[in-house]
Amino acid sequence: MNILITGSAGFIGSAVALRLLARGDTVIGIDNLNPYYDVKLKEARLARTLNYAGYQELRFDIENSERLHEVFANFRPERVVNLAAQAGVRYSIENPMAYVSTNLVGFANVLEACRHHSVEHLVYASSSSVYGANTTLPFSVQHSVDHPLSLYAATKKANELMAHTYSHLYQIPTTGLRFFTVYGPWGRPDMALFKFTRAILAGEPIPVFNYGKHRRDFTFIDDIVEGVIRVLDRVPTGNPEWSSAMPEAASSHAPYRIYNIGNNQPVELMDYIACLEQSLGKRAELELLPLQPGDVPDTFADVSDLVRDTGYMPNTPVAEGVARFVEWYRGFYEV
Repeated sequence: MNILITGSAGFIGSAVALRLLARGDTVIGIDNLNPYYDVKLKEARLARTLNYAGYQELRFDIENSERLHEVFANFRPERVVNLAAQAGVRYSIENPMAYVSTNLVGFANVLEACRHHSVEHLVYASSSSVYGANTTLPFSVQHSVDHPLSLYAATKKANELMAHTYSHLYQIPTTGLRFFTVYGPWGRPDMALFKFTRAILAGEPIPVFNYGKHRRDFTFIDDIVEGVIRVLDRVPTGNPEWSSAMPEAASSHAPYRIYNIGNNQPVELMDYIACLEQSLGKRAELELLPLQPGDVPDTFADVSDLVRDTGYMPNTPVAEGVARFVEWYRGFYEV
């Protein structure tokens, strides 16, 4: 197939592109390589995909509607994976307009391009952050997500609403994926595992928020990619059992679906740090701090809908995933 990926230099985007290319799909990637974190890391990720003859990379913002429509018209993608977004819960408190530009305006442009260019299926990144103030665990796609705790989370919830509208009005099949704390080789430097590894190796203290009482459903990158590919290959249709009198949250009469992708096994942050210490062979110096604004204490994904519809559940143990990250980190940074 011809598949278009936005955010193709990103952690998840580059990994998805590699899997699609390896199975023989033609992929066009769009990324603006913004400097939110190290651009050299993004370029190193891209170098892996540029080795494939079936890959083409374009560098521009998805806020550029005219350019986006030109690419859709020329490339004629059958399916689209939208992973371009301004990431980061904490950064959304400092710079909210960056999230409006990319996550809202940019996503609207992607929806419009899908509408006018006969795309068969749009898969897009949502986030576990949408669960916000909800404390009922595990998080189910049937739960209310009406109380976000950050603008980042609010934009991801908005993406789900926007996608449903286009699925309803124009019969564009859309699937939103709520990712749960993705980690692994080639990961993001603003994420805890990356920061902790750098600090421990440098002999510096690591900031541990909520006094280490967080639980996170850490999900290894390979499991995320497998979930994305399986969902991409399964074009949603309207749910004939959906009732407007008792509306189910994760489907609709429209060709629309929402899934959680998480490991379904939340891990205490202190246990996560212990796995990292074991892999590095070095103890961490902890700086215990209170809960940060915008953060939630615990995440835990109910993935029963994903298992039912795709036959797949993420299952990489955290100890294995952390060890694989450390091996990559030492090799990439030569430490």
